[in-house]
Amino acid sequence: MQTKQLGNSDLHLTPVGFGAWAIGGGGWAFGWGPQEDQESVEAIQRSLDLGVNWIDTAAIYGLGHSEEIVAKALSGRSNKPYIFTKCSMIWDKQGNISRSLKADSLRKEVEDSLRRLQVDVIDLYQVHWPNPDAEIEEGWETLAQLKDEGKVRYIGVSNFNVEQMQRAQAIAPITSLQPPYSLVKPAVETEILPFCKANNIGVIVYSPMQSGLLTGKMTAERVANMPDNDWRKNNSEFQEPRLSRNLQLVEVLREIGAAHGRAPGEVAIAWTLNNPAVTAAIVGGRNAQQVEGIIGAAEYRLSDDELSKIDSFLAQHP
Repeated sequence: MQTKQLGNSDLHLTPVGFGAWAIGGGGWAFGWGPQEDQESVEAIQRSLDLGVNWIDTAAIYGLGHSEEIVAKALSGRSNKPYIFTKCSMIWDKQGNISRSLKADSLRKEVEDSLRRLQVDVIDLYQVHWPNPDAEIEEGWETLAQLKDEGKVRYIGVSNFNVEQMQRAQAIAPITSLQPPYSLVKPAVETEILPFCKANNIGVIVYSPMQSGLLTGKMTAERVANMPDNDWRKNNSEFQEPRLSRNLQLVEVLREIGAAHGRAPGEVAIAWTLNNPAVTAAIVGGRNAQQVEGIIGAAEYRLSDDELSKIDSFLAQHP
């Protein structure tokens, strides 16, 4: 796969990376329902075998479990990928989640992530959410210190707006932003992506298939039968009236992809990669078969006619 430099770093990323949110499993506030750990390991290993060179996880995914699975999947492998993780969401022994950007909290988080991931340094350490907003400066200054101390190679932010990024920039350079970006949620195109491009901030987009909604395998029946501990069941994009509109969009993607032997999800990912501000996209997979069904997006490029067809649908169904 071709690679692209991430912002001001020396990291060169493949167009898609492995997203490790869903493999955190169920049993926590933002879980995806039950997940078999061995299938998670096989999904990660298959993505690396197919050329993916980075993994994105977070301490909060599965309350530490995702990071542990990433370590298990990489154990004994000679071709180690870049490992990215995130901080700022913490939990207690009962699984209650809170948020902190205080220096002491972040220092404990990075040590815990290094231990779970079984690495000496984290390639990209990101503030998961800009909450509490009043602690952004303390949090970013702490990450800059962790970089200077060699515990992390580069530092980035996730879910920040322009004003919040400017506040961080006044303290230390931002290597990357991780925003939500998909055909269903294109809002970052207006201000956030242009700002990143102008400031050489790399962009790693998450949920390019809107958490499985645009894969081509989602149906109203499947949504109705989701387990209660799958956070998507109560998300507005998976509920009417938006669900029907989103499934109509999938049929447009299916028609475009069919001409190239591509699945709707691959078309959805390729659409995000078409934006010049985007460095790469995070793509989740819960088993090896899912990975094989979406990896083609890394090489696939949409034509102007195909992009126009998608734009027409979006204009008619805002």
